[in-house]
Amino acid sequence: MAKYRLVLLRHGEGAWNKENRFCSWVDQKLSSVGIKEAQNCGKHLKALGFEFDLVFTSVLSRSIQTAWLILEEMGQEWVPIQSSWRLNERHYGALIGLNRAEMALNHGEEQVKIWRRSYDVTPPPITESHPYYEEIYNDRRYKCCDVSQDNLPKAESLKDVLDRLLPYWNEKIVPELKSGKMILISAHGNSSRALLKHVEGISDEDIMNVTLPTGVPILLELDENLHPLGPHQFLGNQEAIQAAIKKVEDQGKVKPAEK
Repeated sequence: MAKYRLVLLRHGEGAWNKENRFCSWVDQKLSSVGIKEAQNCGKHLKALGFEFDLVFTSVLSRSIQTAWLILEEMGQEWVPIQSSWRLNERHYGALIGLNRAEMALNHGEEQVKIWRRSYDVTPPPITESHPYYEEIYNDRRYKCCDVSQDNLPKAESLKDVLDRLLPYWNEKIVPELKSGKMILISAHGNSSRALLKHVEGISDEDIMNVTLPTGVPILLELDENLHPLGPHQFLGNQEAIQAAIKKVEDQGKVKPAEK
């Protein structure tokens, strides 16, 4: 029997997910598909009998909106939500706003896969001339972080994401988990991958092949030392989940017509 159980997920599809662009720290609402994904996720979790005591999100709207919709579907709107920039998506630096398939055409699919999936490769940093620099760094949500604005990242590898996420995991989430609370984390593709890497001890090489579809809940069952009792489980129709994973992986490939 698991001592602790935790549900983790990547938010529902956002507007830029649909457009196949590096979204990162640019704030986006869910697309119509993303809204449906979040609602279906809530329905499924309710049918499985999950009752949450606390929810953690990033400070980005697509993460928070996903949590709201899930709790609404479950009839658990009263459950407290705590938000932190430390659960934000990876900061993609100068790549923010660019189309992944076009990048694959210009730089090669392997380079795009390295930028998207590798553990310790950092993309070029964002500069003040970037079209989304002001939108990100003048956003009020980053004026009340636990670090100064000057110390917010300008680009991150997955390793950097894990480094900034771990203090929050250890100091905020773990104590709540150990107190017996059932927790939902509504995060992002890379913050979720970073957390899975840490909890499951996934190697630097193998994490490159871990792909998370949008809006699919992941169950982690842990022992008293927070070690996994088995691999993480995607909850839902497994055939549909595998198709969704392939869709995410194909985002970084050249479109067939362009080859």
